[in-house]
Amino acid sequence: MKKLLAVAALAATLPLSQFAMADEDIGCGLGTMIFDGQSGKVFKVLGATTNGSSGNQTFGITFGTLGCDGTGTINSEQKLAMFIDGNMDNLARDMAKGQGETLATLSEVWGISDADKASFNTLAKQNFATVFSSENVTSTEVFNNLNTLISKDSELSAYAI
Repeated sequence: MKKLLAVAALAATLPLSQFAMADEDIGCGLGTMIFDGQSGKVFKVLGATTNGSSGNQTFGITFGTLGCDGTGTINSEQKLAMFIDGNMDNLARDMAKGQGETLATLSEVWGISDADKASFNTLAKQNFATVFSSENVTSTEVFNNLNTLISKDSELSAYAI
């Protein structure tokens, strides 16, 4: 009976979901709808976990429900942000050393040419404290900090997004 009520409640909210906007941090999906209006990391994590574990984002993107819009285009900034978000710890370790697989992959995703990768690695290492500005830095902040440094670097400024 509880399952039937849950399905009925979900079905009732699906037509209304087209008016909801996806959360910038956790994307679209059932978790975004359930935790709408809540703030704080706990609710962000719960929403992201719900979105990611139940497979409802795929449904939402396919059918334009649950705050999803399947018509957008993934741009370079989004690809970089997704990569950074999924690799924060390894990226921090590699940037601190100025080398490593995660840093090399980031340079590939960023589109840094082979000739400029050494400069990119050096920039990342020398500015580690600026890129990872606090213990609780977000992936968006890491991207923005690194992009700002790249835009100000005479050799790498062409790679700024």
